[in-house]
Amino acid sequence: MAFLSKTRRFLWGEVPSTREESKLLFKIDWFILSYCCLMYFTNYLDRSNISNAYVSGMKEELNMVGTEFNKINTIFTCGYIIGMIPNNMMLQIVSPRIWLPSMQIVWGVLTFCTSAVHNVESIYAIRFFQAMAESSTFVGTHYILGSWYKPGELGKRSGIFTSSGLIGTLFSGVLQAAVYRHLNGVSGRSGWRWLFIIDGIITLPIALYGFLVFPDVPLTTKAFYLSIEERKLASDRIQAEIQVARDPVTWRTAKRILSKWRWYGCSLLFAISGETESFGSNNIMGQWMKAIGGYSVEQIDYYPLGATAVAIASTLICATWTDYTRVRWPVLVYMAVACIISASCLIVWSSPTGLKFFAFYIAGASFAGQATTFAWANQICADDDQERGIVLASMNMWNNVINAWWSLVFYPATDAPKFHKGMIAMICASVATLGVTWLVWYLEKRENRMKDDDSYSRSVHSDGGPETRGEDEKKREMGEEVKV
Repeated sequence: MAFLSKTRRFLWGEVPSTREESKLLFKIDWFILSYCCLMYFTNYLDRSNISNAYVSGMKEELNMVGTEFNKINTIFTCGYIIGMIPNNMMLQIVSPRIWLPSMQIVWGVLTFCTSAVHNVESIYAIRFFQAMAESSTFVGTHYILGSWYKPGELGKRSGIFTSSGLIGTLFSGVLQAAVYRHLNGVSGRSGWRWLFIIDGIITLPIALYGFLVFPDVPLTTKAFYLSIEERKLASDRIQAEIQVARDPVTWRTAKRILSKWRWYGCSLLFAISGETESFGSNNIMGQWMKAIGGYSVEQIDYYPLGATAVAIASTLICATWTDYTRVRWPVLVYMAVACIISASCLIVWSSPTGLKFFAFYIAGASFAGQATTFAWANQICADDDQERGIVLASMNMWNNVINAWWSLVFYPATDAPKFHKGMIAMICASVATLGVTWLVWYLEKRENRMKDDDSYSRSVHSDGGPETRGEDEKKREMGEEVKV
């Protein structure tokens, strides 16, 4: 029995202490993860289809030249950045159960519109507004997950959520190849146009599902499948590890957050480590295959999916391991080393084709850091709900600020098939990731040591019992007296 218990804890996180908590965890796993994963699946499906369409006839039909493909991605990133803060503010005003599915409907409709474009300028406009709607999903979901799950449960759930987006990327490639084979020319439409139509059809029913089942956060949920006792339990079970009460936002809130290392360290970590995903996010392998020739459209759609498979496996395995050990930093070391090896193989142009395939595939390990980095930030900021929400949003924002120009500078389509600058940039970003990972690990360790010393001192000198530093700071913000 002890072995089975340890195995269950390793594979699915901490074992609930009571039958009631076990039942609650099953419910929130089923309803929260099912919608979040399906939503993120369509998010990446609708996002990655542009890369598959580009190598499947869109480039030629729309007479795209130069870096116009990169401009599409840059404009998408700009829309994503602009929409991020308004979307996160709206989650504090409008119920997430209403806002997130509504945004999904918006980007689903815009996906339909892409099937009817006749020039690249129309795609620029559609992708900008589509990005504004899609920017609601990633950080909003990580915030919701961090509000429902304990630290020992969070990494795996974050990994499953992130993997659902990667599955969307994988499915987009499979779907495009199938669409090109069976629907190309049907009703006078090219195969790549049918791809956008089918993606839109998949997206809209999932949004309707979200309206029905998404539960908001523990303190405000009115989900029909949770009893009053279960709603209270959902809030109580995480009180000791996660601060869930919502305090009013003031200027002192910003001062408190910006006076700590957390916002700076976590933002810098994902701003840099997120660029190790560049091979996958820019479909470098697909562009390489198209540029050197000798591959069919179906092969160009199918072969890069090996990197996506590595990304999914790496994400799930690493998330499982980090939940069990509560140690996050080794995952970033693993992905950085894998990307250094990948770029080093590809920068030598005379390397055999088999080695190039291997290099592109192991670069998929870079996506393992996404779930782990956000789970790490949720863990670091678990004692401050306001800080946690702002830090998570800032991490994604700064990463996208860099994304807005990174591909134009280092991965322009005109550099295919060698992408020499991009290989150098990948090595540099990976080395920098190692450095920033060490910095965040050191700062977190130092903070925890200071908290332990502070707690011991308070337990010795205070009659009223220990209070955390975060609680004291919030009391000062509200003008309350702090016991010394």
